[in-house]
Amino acid sequence: MQPSGVITITTDFGHKGPFAAVMKGVILTRFPEAKVVDLAHDIPAQWPPEAGFWVSRAWHWFPGGSVHLAIVDPGVGTERDIIVAEVGGHVFMAPDNGLLAQLFDRHDDARVCKLDMDKVAALDLPAPSATFHGRDIFAPVAADIAAGRLAVSDIAAPTNDWTPGWVEEPEVSGDRVAGVIVTVDTFGNLISNIDADLIASFAQPVADIAGHQIPMLTTYGRAQPGDYLALVNSFGVVEVARAEGSAADGLGSARGAPLVIRDGYLA
Repeated sequence: MQPSGVITITTDFGHKGPFAAVMKGVILTRFPEAKVVDLAHDIPAQWPPEAGFWVSRAWHWFPGGSVHLAIVDPGVGTERDIIVAEVGGHVFMAPDNGLLAQLFDRHDDARVCKLDMDKVAALDLPAPSATFHGRDIFAPVAADIAAGRLAVSDIAAPTNDWTPGWVEEPEVSGDRVAGVIVTVDTFGNLISNIDADLIASFAQPVADIAGHQIPMLTTYGRAQPGDYLALVNSFGVVEVARAEGSAADGLGSARGAPLVIRDGYLA
C-alpha cells in the first residue's frame, strides 16, 4: 500500500461528547498532515452490521492508500481481537466482531490479519484504557500506517479466522431475492443489503415489504407525492422510499425488516 494520508472514521459514538474528536486529536498529534474524514458517527449503538455495510460500500470512493477505521465495539476491553486488513490498496481496522465480514465476503483477495498487541506495545503507547480502544489503539496505529511509518505486516499476523457477519447475505432463488433492511437514512428510506446485480435480469421487479407490493422505479421523482417506490440507490443497493415522505414511518418498518424482490407484475 502507498499511503495517501487519508483516514476515515466510522463509529457509533454519535455527536454528544468528545469521543470522535479525541480520536482525531490523537491521529493529528502523531501525524499532523493526516486528512481525517468522518464517514459516519450515527451508527446505531453496538450494531456492527450497519458500520460494515457503509464501509464496504463507501471505501472505494476514497484515494488508494487510505486507512479506514470502523469502531462499533461492544466487546471493548475483553479478549476480542482487532482486525487489520488490506483490500484493493486500502487498509481497514475494526474489532473482530463481524463488522468487516461484509467487506471480506465481497472481496476474495482481502488480506486479513489480527493485530499483535505485543508489537503494538513496542510502539511505546500509553497503557490502553478498558473502554476507549478507539483513542488508545486504533487511532495511533492508524496514524502510523497512514504516515507510512508502519506496514500492516509490522504489527499484525495473517489469519483465516474471523467472526462472521451478523446479517446473512441475500438468498437468491430463481425469480426471487430475499434480503433485509440494514439501515434507515435521515429521509426515512429503508436501505437493504440487496445489490443491484442480483435483480439485474428481472424484467418487472416488485418489492414486497410489510405486506405491501411496491413497484421498482428509476428515481424518487417518478412517483407521486405520498406513493411508495423501490429503486436502486447511489450505493448500488435496493431501497424502499416514499415520495416526499418517510417510508419507515409509513410502513412501520425498520432495521432488520425482511425485503423480497421478485420478478412479476403487481397483484
